[in-house]
Amino acid sequence: MAIHPTAIVDQFARIHPDAEIGPYCVIGAEVEIGARTRLMANLCLEGPTIIGEDNIFYPYSTVGLASQDLKYHGERAETRIGHRNKIREFVTIHRGTEGGGALTAIGDDNLLMAYTHIAHDANIGSHCILGNAVTLAGHVTIGDWAIVEAFSGVHQFCRIGRHAFVGGYSVLTKDVLPFSQTVTPRETRIFGANKVGLKRRGFSVDAIEGLHKSFRLLTSASLNTTQAIEQIVAEVAACPEVDELVQFIRTAQRGFIK
Repeated sequence: MAIHPTAIVDQFARIHPDAEIGPYCVIGAEVEIGARTRLMANLCLEGPTIIGEDNIFYPYSTVGLASQDLKYHGERAETRIGHRNKIREFVTIHRGTEGGGALTAIGDDNLLMAYTHIAHDANIGSHCILGNAVTLAGHVTIGDWAIVEAFSGVHQFCRIGRHAFVGGYSVLTKDVLPFSQTVTPRETRIFGANKVGLKRRGFSVDAIEGLHKSFRLLTSASLNTTQAIEQIVAEVAACPEVDELVQFIRTAQRGFIK
């Protein structure tokens, strides 16, 4: 097992023999680290935290530390990170809280760029990219393949749907629709379907065209949301992606960005 002599590892931590713990890392009790995961240097991990295989953590990140939520009073809560994630410098990932399910979860194959903050009870899917200094408040949910560009902030309880693209410096106080491209000139708004990203990921021409028509209806000045949904259902050819978009809108509790 490659553990640098300057690292401090609690006797109750479970480190796979193929993992690598670099200099000046501090690993607390109830931390589990999977095979081939590498902690480069100067990291602090507290448990209960479960980290999967083939992850790489760059220097000065912290994982599983207590939430900044003032309602958190030390109750047992967990952090779980999947496989093949890249966690860059100075990333902070806080454990869950009792009020949010007691779990902060990150899936597989994500890139969290430098200074990203993942607050308590956030749930990030797989294949996501969070740009430099992206800040997620508590209880934020991000679907698979979403991209959030640098210096964007996301309000508590907001959702970002699958395959969505959020431009840099965005301030999100409402849900971001799946498959959308959202930019911030002066205020955050939908720009249209995320056509380039969807083409790259192999979505069918019919699905992309259906989404394009749906977003045109949603952003039409002559239609409110209820009317737009009615027209989408009536006029746009049914497909799983359009169905997902409609269901996402219908379950939005904070509204959504138009």
